[in-house]
Formats: sequence, structure tokens, C-alpha cells
Amino acid sequence: MAQKTVAFFGASTGVGLSALKNSLAAGHKCIALCRDPSKLTAALEDEATSNLEVIQGNAHDVAAVSRCLKASETNLVDEIVFTIGGAFVASKMSIDDPHVCEKGIVTVLEAIAGLRRQGVDGRPHVIACSTTGISRFGRDTPLVIVPMYKVLLKVPGADKAVMENKLVTSSEDFTIVRASGLVDGETDKAIRVGVEDPVKGVESKAIGYTISREDVGKWIAQNLLIQRNPKYMNKTVTVTY
Repeated sequence: MAQKTVAFFGASTGVGLSALKNSLAAGHKCIALCRDPSKLTAALEDEATSNLEVIQGNAHDVAAVSRCLKASETNLVDEIVFTIGGAFVASKMSIDDPHVCEKGIVTVLEAIAGLRRQGVDGRPHVIACSTTGISRFGRDTPLVIVPMYKVLLKVPGADKAVMENKLVTSSEDFTIVRASGLVDGETDKAIRVGVEDPVKGVESKAIGYTISREDVGKWIAQNLLIQRNPKYMNKTVTVTY
């Protein structure tokens, strides 16, 4: 297996951290952008990190993001794992930044374009973590929890939907991973996968209630990073138990 270089945005916790751990374990070179690098290094204290470069910065800063996207002075990274998100604020029934994912993916796309103009070569595969409940092609959540998505998750869902559209309408290769309700704890449960073409619609459905952050990250690493399954290229996939 050839070593890849993978850029991570949002790897300090959750899905991103799990994908990062699994990528490091597979021997890939990883570059992670963090506002607080100490948070990530603390989370990785039991992991082998010789292949990890941590860069301090904000995912909405083109200069900082550009630094993470260079595998070398002349080449872009092979893969990008984008798992940033906002913190839920219960008193506002919203997240602290209602456009966090939209701004983040726009920054990544602008950084890629800017580096290419500077002569940096490459076509990275962009993997973005999204959510169920926002498909344009019908219901992809259990009927009983549809009201929760329409009320509690309305704002973050709208942000994820815009993020998805920005990526789909770009000229970059991508896979969007829509996770069902996220819980904690790695398991050995079987993961069901649905596939949706952003233009043609649903190819296969997988409707479920939950999946853990750790299992989503592991699935991303196994199916999109360590090995890139071609059936998920330029598709939107749903992962759930």
C-alpha cells in the first residue's frame, strides 16, 4: 500500500479524530489544522504520531488551510478529511456559527485553487462529513425523528446542505458522508451504507437512528483513505447501524 498524505480539518474530536487515528495506524502521513494543537496532541498521547504534522490555525483562514494542503512544495495532498462543525447552543436552538461548514468548505476550495495558480499540482479527494435529514431525494431518517431534524437540527442541517452544494458544484473529486445520529464509543456493529448520486438521486437506501463518531471515522479511513472504494467517488453516502 502506497503512503498517502492526508489533510485533516476538524480532527481534534469525534469523527475526524477517529479517521486520523486510523490513518496514522495505516502508516499514512497526516497534516492536521487545529486552533489548539495541545487538544489534539493530548487526544493522541497513546498513538504513534511520527507521521503527523500539526499546524496551528483556523479552518476559515485561507493561508492556514493552504499550508495544510501541500504535501510538498510542488504537490497537493492526496486526500482531505473535512469534519468541522459548530457547537450547539441550546438557548438559541442553533449552533455558535450558523455558517461554519459553508465558510470552511469555501476556504478549502479557494485554497486549492490558489495553490494551483502558484504551480502546486494535484487533485485531492475531498471527504466531507455531513448529516442525514437533508436529502433532496426523499426521507433518509426514521419517520419518528423527522420533527427533531426540522426543529433542533434545522440550522446545522441548513449549513451542511450549503456545504454539500458548494462541494458538489465544484470541479473537485469528493465523497460526502452523511452520518445518522452521532453517539460515542467504538463498536463492532455492522454499518449499513446508502448511496445517493447528487444529480440522479438515490441508488440505495440505509435508514437508521444512530452511529458512533468513532465508527464513522473508522469507516471513512477504511473505505475512502486506506483504500478508496470507487463506488463512493463523487457520491453522497449515508452510514448508520
